[in-house]
Amino acid sequence: MQVIAFNMSSIRILSDRVANQIAAGEVIERPVAVVKELVENSIDAGATRIEVEFRNGGKSYIRIEDNGKGMSPDDSLLCLERHATSKIREAADLNEVCSFGFRGEALPSIASVSKFTLRTRSKDWEHGTEILINGGKMIEKKDCGMPVGTVVEVAHLFNSVPARRKFLKTDSTETAHITYNCRLFAVAHPNVAFRVLENGRTVFQSPACENLRDRISEIWGRNLADDLIPVDVSDSKTGFRLRGLTAKPGVGRSTRRELVTLVNRRPVDSRTLSLAVLDAYHGRIQKGRFPPAFLFLEIHPQEVDVNVHPAKREVRFRDDGAIRRFVLNAITETLAASRADDIAQAVTPIAGATHAKAETNASPAVKVAGIEKPKFAILPTPSAPICPEVTKTTPTALIRSAPQAVTSTPDVCPAPAAATSAAQKTTPGWRLIIVLKKRYALFDTARGLVMLHLRHADQRVRFERISKEFKNDNATSQRLLIPHPIEFEPLASAALKSQLKQLNAQGFQVEEFGRNFYRIEAVPTWLSPEQAESFIRDLVDLIRQRGGMRKPSALDSEAIARLAVEGSYRRSDSLTDQAVEQLAKDLLTCDTPHTSPFGKPTFSEVSWNEWERRFGSD
Repeated sequence: MQVIAFNMSSIRILSDRVANQIAAGEVIERPVAVVKELVENSIDAGATRIEVEFRNGGKSYIRIEDNGKGMSPDDSLLCLERHATSKIREAADLNEVCSFGFRGEALPSIASVSKFTLRTRSKDWEHGTEILINGGKMIEKKDCGMPVGTVVEVAHLFNSVPARRKFLKTDSTETAHITYNCRLFAVAHPNVAFRVLENGRTVFQSPACENLRDRISEIWGRNLADDLIPVDVSDSKTGFRLRGLTAKPGVGRSTRRELVTLVNRRPVDSRTLSLAVLDAYHGRIQKGRFPPAFLFLEIHPQEVDVNVHPAKREVRFRDDGAIRRFVLNAITETLAASRADDIAQAVTPIAGATHAKAETNASPAVKVAGIEKPKFAILPTPSAPICPEVTKTTPTALIRSAPQAVTSTPDVCPAPAAATSAAQKTTPGWRLIIVLKKRYALFDTARGLVMLHLRHADQRVRFERISKEFKNDNATSQRLLIPHPIEFEPLASAALKSQLKQLNAQGFQVEEFGRNFYRIEAVPTWLSPEQAESFIRDLVDLIRQRGGMRKPSALDSEAIARLAVEGSYRRSDSLTDQAVEQLAKDLLTCDTPHTSPFGKPTFSEVSWNEWERRFGSD
């Protein structure tokens, strides 16, 4: 292997051409970076129409044309110098940056690694200016005729740097990156008309739109736009505002590509924002899936540093915790308000209503004006006393085939008359057609056909009822005839001892009985004595994993989910039609009815419009 020796004692200043090529390695990683930088310049120039054309994934040709304010002949030459910018004057200006480009590196970096043509004209000039640069060398400058605006053509990208070209992916991969990036800019700026062409074929075209939903419908599809609800939450104390559209509960995608976050209209990859959104949807969508969302975070420029990444893909917040809490609370409250509206829809009498009428009376969009908890009426749900004598092996009320009244809540006594009346008021308007394979139930509804997964639905109902009981500070308990001993290893024992007071406040009575030994003397009425030891052990494991807890209910989700699954409906159980109908009613009164505690879907709906589309309307 040949080794090249450098004379380390000789220090030289790099030529501008080499310096620009090195800078291009940081700023211009692949063709999509060229498109991103040039589109940002067009938006900063006040363009209302932007056209992007490329060939061979952007490797051979890229053209960005806009109708912005353009440049004078002198400015067109100056913009090709390194760090020439009109956006900032001093370092302190970085704290107030509101534009997308500001460092003055993009144009000279692109021109140093391609055949670069710039044509531009400002409104103060009768003619435009055309500049041709090849591999960083000025070839020609001349006047040209053109309308006000700017056109940049980039050909043979990285031909002067073959090593960089080897790292590019296939044409289809590079095309996908460019198309996705253009979609992000189109969503970020609905007031700008976009047109994107690949090899002379229009990929997408969207005129200026009045609102975000129309833009998403045109670019991402009407089906996605219909699955989104509006978000508009602001905090006057911090000046934060979150607006846009986010997924309805139960709507998820297999990738994050439709989870779009923007900070001051700049598309960014932010772990803080993404995790806040995912936390808000915990338990509301299927596990392993991601909610589609287009969220605009507006904050003061001083609260965010956009200069931490060469390509400005990432940002750094001054207070990550405050941003995360705000976004989490904003989406959580929006979803809660949307769920309240769905419950109100469920109790609306639909007797004698036609399918068409039900579709025209669709629920209006929910808009949250602040971060305060929305004020909406909580509908009464059936509440049944827990039977102390029921054990783990006792068949659940849901699956009893006896002729007496049944409910979908396992291990509970029959509901009192008041609860039964409330249950009748919360009928969802679903008519049971048939139970299939002891696993699914098909319902006829005003909006379409619904397939209910019995086990997942039962798990959700069990989970929420047990969870509400567990969060009750005045939970009733049942004493055990014979206390149950339980032993822990030292670290687990210390974790339990630190939270023993909070645990006993939830209906348990666990007493220390020697070193690392404890005795369970009482359990809440919702918990079977046979399940007490496994439940406490699961809870202790959570305490150790998450470093303690302020209150057991804050960390009990996994333990309650396991408990709900352990006693939920199975295919081997018998089931009456009345029990299935009651299960559907109870499910729709849950806070998150779309998924089981482990994120699996509880039901799937196919609308009548979809059936008409499949069969063709008469």
